[in-house]
Amino acid sequence: MEIAPDAVRYILLILTAYLAGSLSGSIMLGRHLYGIDVRNYGSKNPGANNTQRILGWKMGLVVLAFDLLKGVGAVSLVYLLPLEPETNAFVGTQIVFGLAAILGHIFPVFYNFKGGKGVATLCGTLLAIHPFAVLICTCIFLIVFAFTRYISVSVIAAVTCFPFLVNSLFALWLDPQETLTLKIFSVVAGVTIWLTHISNIKRLIRGEEEKFTLKKPVPRNRTEEYPCPVPDEIPE
Repeated sequence: MEIAPDAVRYILLILTAYLAGSLSGSIMLGRHLYGIDVRNYGSKNPGANNTQRILGWKMGLVVLAFDLLKGVGAVSLVYLLPLEPETNAFVGTQIVFGLAAILGHIFPVFYNFKGGKGVATLCGTLLAIHPFAVLICTCIFLIVFAFTRYISVSVIAAVTCFPFLVNSLFALWLDPQETLTLKIFSVVAGVTIWLTHISNIKRLIRGEEEKFTLKKPVPRNRTEEYPCPVPDEIPE
């Protein structure tokens, strides 16, 4: 049976999004610039929060931007397909590509399928699909963070608000026939964040969750013998 060219292109783009998501800025930069694998320290999570704790806040920002761009770039692959923007098929394809990148981040083929939580890549995906809702969620994140200094609490609060914004405030002028997939995905994204942060919630209840503190960058080309004591469990 012959496969349609558009179907082949669709599958290749999904694979491209997954492979892009599998690239880990924290692991690559930590290894090549500092001689350190961030997965061996702190929370052992190759994400922006753990990176800034191990390699400093500047590297944390670089990794955050890298992970965000993975989501944005994956979603933007939709423009390589002959789909009409702002239709349900268009948004659905954006979500599929974004999910592929998120799965790549969580289960990276380049690192034995052991990656991060995918929060930043998810945010990049949502940003490319619905930037106005994400802008409001970012404000919510900053407000909660200013009062609590907990990254986990701020992320949960911000992403939890996303489905409510999409299904209530922005739904007032969105065509339900064109955005049904987005509305469903917004709920799934909110639930997923809660599930991936169960360990953080447990630490919060026990009073063991550590608040965010800026770390100074470490010198480059350090060996794997990391000189500073790092707690075994630092929340990501």
